[in-house]
Formats: sequence, structure tokens, C-alpha cells
Amino acid sequence: MISVKVDEQNIHIGDTVRVHSKVVEGTKSRVQIFEGILIRLRGRDVNKTFTVRKIGAGGIGIERTWPLDSNSIVKIEVKKKAGKVRRSKLYFLRGLTGKSAVRV
Repeated sequence: MISVKVDEQNIHIGDTVRVHSKVVEGTKSRVQIFEGILIRLRGRDVNKTFTVRKIGAGGIGIERTWPLDSNSIVKIEVKKKAGKVRRSKLYFLRGLTGKSAVRV
């Protein structure tokens, strides 16, 4: 299973994660939480990125990609561990709708 170590915890493909990222709007900054399924890890060393997918309002899928060593990421917490995942990239979730798009 593809995994990476972040803040003394391993995150694996298929885990449901909450990414706390810093958003700057004008002079103010706040922490925004993006919760979804980790569908992709790619790159090596400093260039490593990860993509999280969630189902937004109206059943529209939203994907967001961050560099793993980004300063805008405050923390990553694993909300639910994945079961048995047999793929390294979960792109097939893009074609699914409803509960099947959220379960791995």
C-alpha cells in the first residue's frame, strides 16, 4: 500500500483525511478544513504531492492537490483508515456517484 509519513503518522491511499490549510484573504488569515478521500500520492522527496477528493454540494466532486511540504498546511489528521485498497491511484472514484463514491 502506498503511504507517506506526516507528523509521526502514516497516511495511506484511501484514508479519509482532514487537511487544515491556511488561507490568506487580504490582510486576514484563517484555517480552512478540507475533508475527503486521499486518492493520489505522487512525486519524490521535496516534490511529493497529494490529492484529496470530496463530494460537494449538489453531488459535485471536488479535488484539491497540495505539496506535502507546503507552508500553507497546518496539519493533516486521519479521520478514518482505509480498508483493503488494491490500487495506488483511486481515479475510478471520479466515475462513481452516491455512497459508492465515498466508500473505499
